[in-house]
Amino acid sequence: MRYVPFGKTNVEVSEMCLGTMMFGERIDESRSIEIMHEAFDAGVNFFDTAAMYGGEFGNTEEIVGKGIKGFRDKIFLSGKVHKGVDAKTIIESIDESLARLGTDYLDLYLIHWPRKGMRIGEIMEALDKVVKSGKARFVGCSNYPAWVLECSNSYARLNDLAPMVSHQLPYNLLERGVEVEVLPMAKTENIAVMVYRPIAMGLLAGKYIPGEPIPDDSRAKTDERIAKWLSDYSDGILKLRDFARERGVSMVDVSVGWIRSSPAITCPIMGVSSLSQLKKSLKTFDFTLNPEERDEIGSFFDTEVKELSGGGYGPLRRDLDLVAETG
Repeated sequence: MRYVPFGKTNVEVSEMCLGTMMFGERIDESRSIEIMHEAFDAGVNFFDTAAMYGGEFGNTEEIVGKGIKGFRDKIFLSGKVHKGVDAKTIIESIDESLARLGTDYLDLYLIHWPRKGMRIGEIMEALDKVVKSGKARFVGCSNYPAWVLECSNSYARLNDLAPMVSHQLPYNLLERGVEVEVLPMAKTENIAVMVYRPIAMGLLAGKYIPGEPIPDDSRAKTDERIAKWLSDYSDGILKLRDFARERGVSMVDVSVGWIRSSPAITCPIMGVSSLSQLKKSLKTFDFTLNPEERDEIGSFFDTEVKELSGGGYGPLRRDLDLVAETG
């Protein structure tokens, strides 16, 4: 397992972040703990969790807390605000999460979603209190537009508050909207980017093949996005499968390798539901792509955000090297 700098912090994390969303819902406590121990033994030191994971509220955090007891001080643990975005809620959320996790601090505490009418100053001041009280080492956000993150950190700079050092986002060959301004801003400001849904709920892993029946026990039976994407991007999925076969690797290897090959990405979050899936995920990080291969794979899917604009304005919004790095 390779380790990478986590943005502008002095911390290095494993290139694979273990996602825990399925712990306590799709897999029971004992298997979840077994997966955590196996991941840690394989060199994974980055775990991501949240109170709203696991079906029953708080269930996943309690399981994660039990699983990490023997090595809590050796991992980088990320959690999220699970209520609103006012100061009282931000403080209450972390206190409740720490109690369920059985730890005194989080390494990273994230605002999970922006809300209409949110007060950036109030949020940043509350997060600063969390850091100064020792309840979290660093803070960040998830699913923010680029300008909201920049406004948040501008407020922090002007008021000598703890800045947001990371951003958690959906990104894969199908969901590419964050390429517009979000990733260029993150790369320029040296914001760590954690990617969720790296294989698009199994579509980019070969779980669903165009023209073949959808398994009865699959997530596609309850999530309408899967069937739509499978229909809309069937040609790309088959091209991705052929590309992987030609190189003797899996579709997961190629899909995750495409994400990892972006200089704006710190690490993908890999959610697993079995030991065999964990082992496959770990192996994925041995596979790399060169820039030409990345461009070829990206061309399989007609998913790049399009816009008509004179003077080449559209490409400027995606340019990772337009401005020199500042962080």
